[in-house]
Amino acid sequence: MATSLKNLSAFDQDTIPNGADFSIGIVVSEWNGHITSKLLEGAMETLLNAGVNQSNIHVKQVPGAFELPLGAQWLAQNDQIDGVIAIGVVIQGETRHFDFVCSGTTQGIVDVTLKYNKPVGFCLLTDNTEQQSIDRAGGKHGNKGVEAAVTVLRMIELKKNF
Repeated sequence: MATSLKNLSAFDQDTIPNGADFSIGIVVSEWNGHITSKLLEGAMETLLNAGVNQSNIHVKQVPGAFELPLGAQWLAQNDQIDGVIAIGVVIQGETRHFDFVCSGTTQGIVDVTLKYNKPVGFCLLTDNTEQQSIDRAGGKHGNKGVEAAVTVLRMIELKKNF
């Protein structure tokens, strides 16, 4: 379990590939926008710092987390897109709706990754409370948008070297 003193998003900038030739799609959920916007900011900053040209970052919004896989698929089917980042937040409520949304969204993102043979960065927060999500969107536990961007950059580079 994560501690309140550790930034889980720390990484060595020297291990991130130069993204100057990469084109990245980002699909972001409008639901819980006060949190997803912070995750998007972290992803964007990371991509730009890695040399990805802003004109090669394509951001699209979908209504909620359950729509992320279809949005990711629409981006991934574009031959010019090298990888996708899917950003959303699902916070536990009183019903099992949380379980179905998390499970369906996760499986859908996996399916897109395998169908299009492109990395899809998994930035779906599935927390028990809103505060836990805030802590992972630029708060005390770092920013999961940063982590998803780093993962996509590394996976694109890895694919080019296979």
